[in-house]
Amino acid sequence: MPTDVPMDSEACTFTEFSDGDPSSEYPETGADATGIEAEVWKALYEVEDPEMPVSIVDLGLIYDVSVEGDRCVVEMTLTYTGCPARDILLNDVACAAETVAGISEATVTLRYSPEWNVAMVTDEGKDRLRDFGLSV
Repeated sequence: MPTDVPMDSEACTFTEFSDGDPSSEYPETGADATGIEAEVWKALYEVEDPEMPVSIVDLGLIYDVSVEGDRCVVEMTLTYTGCPARDILLNDVACAAETVAGISEATVTLRYSPEWNVAMVTDEGKDRLRDFGLSV
């Protein structure tokens, strides 16, 4: 564990940046979204990973956003299945979606298939990770 992270820290202390071959549908960025769904994606871009200043969308953690009426469902994954910041991220994602006008309730579900890997990070995300000091 890094010495600069308190032992009781809620941030993930293990993130594995492994190569992989994700489905051609990832990373999902919301580029084709319209209306309220596009606004939800915009709000999700504002949520950053607790370990590094990179959007969870640019990290490739968001698999799907669907809006039906005033309800939103966000499907996402984590970089590490045992991440202790899981609850924080789930809350941040739900809160971000619920800030969008027209959304009264957001549900966030975790998916682990396909398994997250560094190939799912957007080009912008890779640039931000490099700026942060990581080699990707």
